[in-house]
Amino acid sequence: MGRSDLISIIIPVYNEEKQIRESIQAIGAVLQKNSISYEFILVDDGSKDNTWAILMDLAASYPGMQVIRFSRNFGKEAALCAGLDAARGDAALIMDADLQHPPEFIPEMIRLWKTGYEIVEGVKSSRGREKLSNRFFARVFYDMMQRLSGFDLHNASDFKLLDAKVVAAWRQMPERHTFFRGMAAWVGFQRTAVSFEVPERPIGGSKWSKLHLFKLAMTAITSFSSIPLQIVTFLGIIFLLGAIPLIFQTLYLYFHGDARAGFTTVIVLLLIIGSILMISLGIIGMYIAKIFEEVKFRPRYLITEKLEHRGEEPK
Repeated sequence: MGRSDLISIIIPVYNEEKQIRESIQAIGAVLQKNSISYEFILVDDGSKDNTWAILMDLAASYPGMQVIRFSRNFGKEAALCAGLDAARGDAALIMDADLQHPPEFIPEMIRLWKTGYEIVEGVKSSRGREKLSNRFFARVFYDMMQRLSGFDLHNASDFKLLDAKVVAAWRQMPERHTFFRGMAAWVGFQRTAVSFEVPERPIGGSKWSKLHLFKLAMTAITSFSSIPLQIVTFLGIIFLLGAIPLIFQTLYLYFHGDARAGFTTVIVLLLIIGSILMISLGIIGMYIAKIFEEVKFRPRYLITEKLEHRGEEPK
């Protein structure tokens, strides 16, 4: 199809000293077995363990490998940004560092890409041994995202292969706080999906805390929909319409000398309206905070060190 097949393998890494070497070896074995030309781009997101030393050691063993070290922990989304910025291949493949994105699916994803698809998405057919609470909140979040933004991200993952033209389009989006799955859906292009089951993580556990997941969810919602702001307006109209008959009721009781009968109603209404006002201010505040973060135009990440093994690219 007139395409080169250099694949940039982008892997964000955070505190993976016990796992990363095994992961790279497993991924590299699949790539070499299938004669896939590749470059590794490993982004250390401010790890606090011995991860960076291991990455430097790996860089000496894999020609063409780039290893990037952040000045601090900027988050996985920022690490994905750095990897995509550094990618030089005709396609970029994003993977996790813990082998929960099975390397054996890489040849099929590349085959589909070569047939003309510009985005090949890894979609979870099973979420593995995920906690029931995490499954529930993930379902709620994706249902909300679909209703608010129109994008169906159910069982979506960051396991994606992007054509170089998709990467170029992605680089044109300047927002500071990113939600990769939503942005990959927003750009469009011809796409297909590959289903995979999430295997059990060999070592350790997820680095995502509930607070970080909540912040990512808020970034996703405020980045792709203004409907929550419209809900505030809708609630205001509803309460205005509801207030009209209560005004007449209050006046009626007043003129009949029985105003005390409405005391409970007034208290309840004050509590409800006060709650709605606080929630509304909170929603507005989230959007204002996002605008504040964006207009400062700080970089998405800062690199303190970058190494590249210059040599023949592996075949």
